[in-house]
Amino acid sequence: MKKIRFLILRRFIQLGILVTFFVCNYYAINFFNGNLNSSKVFWIIPMSDPLSIAQIFISGAISGIAIGSEAVIGLFVVLIIYGVFFGRGYCAFVCPMNMITDFANFLRRIFEFNTNKKLNISRKSKYGVLILSLVLSFILAVPAFDLISPISMLHRGIVFGMGFGIFGVLSVFLFDLFFVKNGFCGYICPLGATYSLIGKYSLLRVKHNKDKCTKCNKCIIICPEPQVLDLIGKRSGSINKIDCMKCARCIEVCDDNALKYGIFDFKNMRSKK
Repeated sequence: MKKIRFLILRRFIQLGILVTFFVCNYYAINFFNGNLNSSKVFWIIPMSDPLSIAQIFISGAISGIAIGSEAVIGLFVVLIIYGVFFGRGYCAFVCPMNMITDFANFLRRIFEFNTNKKLNISRKSKYGVLILSLVLSFILAVPAFDLISPISMLHRGIVFGMGFGIFGVLSVFLFDLFFVKNGFCGYICPLGATYSLIGKYSLLRVKHNKDKCTKCNKCIIICPEPQVLDLIGKRSGSINKIDCMKCARCIEVCDDNALKYGIFDFKNMRSKK
């Protein structure tokens, strides 16, 4: 159990959120109301997807649609939770698409698929998709990514009923399975890019102890964003790269106990980007 303790925690939270939204919608209970783009939890706390708010704000310059005060409050709530504390942990602990991409990655390991070398895609491409989403939102006067977001398709499909959105979810699964390991989260998702930027100085970090590390590289092999682990075997300190999802898969596979959760190392600022 120790080897999968954080995996169990992530699935408990992800499934717990989905089940709570589903039950509250089915029985018309306002305990959890709305969806991952805009919701009200515990009856009174608004929460707003920062990328969705940014798209609505930009598209509103053309469409004239204004952002409500409750949505703005919800945005600040999310910025405090993830900007101050958990950073990109949203992707690993909340986003339902993480379960789909993790399953595709699990099958890749079972069947030993390795097609990454056939495609040359930069890890920074998700920031390009983020900019493109905002530009298209302005041009089209609608939240562009929200229209095609497989994350919204999956969440709304489970809570309110799955329609053609299943094809968007299936596309991500097949892309990650046959083309690029962790392709959607690591290379494409603009929401993941948004939380990476928001959580640049967030407190929760994975910390590395060089003295305990035997350089087995199991952490790098399992990590969905392996470029963030450039300090492994070289120096001690916190993982400060903004792409780290805080999923703790590296902690779970480390037999040397060289990795653990910790607090942002303000002295080690060289690898914060």
